[in-house]
Amino acid sequence: MKRIIDLMNEKNHYLEKFYALNEKELANFMKDDFGNLEGFYETRERILEVIKYIDGQMDLEQNRNPHMAATSGPREKRAVLEALTIKDEYVARILEQDLQVLACIESAKNSIIRELQDIRKGKKAVTGYRSPNFAQRLDEKA
Repeated sequence: MKRIIDLMNEKNHYLEKFYALNEKELANFMKDDFGNLEGFYETRERILEVIKYIDGQMDLEQNRNPHMAATSGPREKRAVLEALTIKDEYVARILEQDLQVLACIESAKNSIIRELQDIRKGKKAVTGYRSPNFAQRLDEKA
């Protein structure tokens, strides 16, 4: 059971890293600074891979001793419950952050779309002011 508790605490450590990474980049995103977006996603993926590996190790440990929970003492059960509570808190916070990250990205995307639409309108307006014979007269003068 000690191995499972250690793995749970290690997983919580990586969830904390994930949360801290989100917190740092979210501050940048709120300032419309998306310069590290690709690095942000790559780092998140690496952390998620580590968490997936830890989950696999916990499954292996549980499969080796399926009756481990039944033979655990109250101190071990308390440690497991504490680790689960911490995990649940981090997961809830991370989900909240992800919604904020998505909102920032969506806002930036909408801003870019509006800019492109304004540029397109500007091009149409400029085209409307051109004289159809202007290019032809310019060629004749040359």
